[in-house]
Amino acid sequence: MPAEAVLARVDDGVAHIRLNRPDLSNAFDLDTARAFGDAVTLAASDSVRVILIDGEGPRFCAGGDVRSMASAAEPSKYLAELAAELEKHLRRLSELPKPVVAAVHGAVAGAGLAVILNSDVIIAARSTKFLLAYSSVGLTPDCGVSYLLPRTVGLHRALDFAVRERTLNSEEAQAWGLVSEVVDDDALEGQAQQLVRQLCNRPASALGQAKRLLRSSFGGSRIESAEDEVNSIATAVASPDAQRLIAKFTAR
Repeated sequence: MPAEAVLARVDDGVAHIRLNRPDLSNAFDLDTARAFGDAVTLAASDSVRVILIDGEGPRFCAGGDVRSMASAAEPSKYLAELAAELEKHLRRLSELPKPVVAAVHGAVAGAGLAVILNSDVIIAARSTKFLLAYSSVGLTPDCGVSYLLPRTVGLHRALDFAVRERTLNSEEAQAWGLVSEVVDDDALEGQAQQLVRQLCNRPASALGQAKRLLRSSFGGSRIESAEDEVNSIATAVASPDAQRLIAKFTAR
């Protein structure tokens, strides 16, 4: 039997999602996109406080599985279904009210970039390379990349990245704002585990609402954002976590 394309488990408040097609650089075909959706559903459980995404084998994710597109009976129909399916689940991931940590290594390309753009904190191994890679096979960005990338790195950097098919190293990716932290290759797993444990010990609701406020800020006016902030903080102050932490602070 073939191995599961996406591995997912919940352990002590952490949902660990691992892309598991190492022989294909963890590329997404339609079945893998659906399996990723199942993993996101698991991560949505109230028992989960933090989500960690990583990849098996030498590369984090090469994007879409080009071979599956080429072998499809109707490539256009297949690719439309694959792109829509994966984007839907990545958007669900980004909207979950809990932090998403991505630990990446090797190469991040195509829809692999979409995975990190929909994550909240990205830790990269120092040797990681980042590229769009769509035009090298005659394709165009999908899975939210054209929406999220310019909002993350700025329009002209995004255009330069896409048009020149640049490959960024990890330090360049960090300078552009694509990744949060760069660590030595052999320190990646340990640093990711340390971070998710730290986040598990933070007030989950406050982190989730902070994430929601920041990610939703692009879609409305400043007045709408301010009203959302007021409602959010007024609700937060009455939460058990806030009451406990405020009492601890004032007792110092």
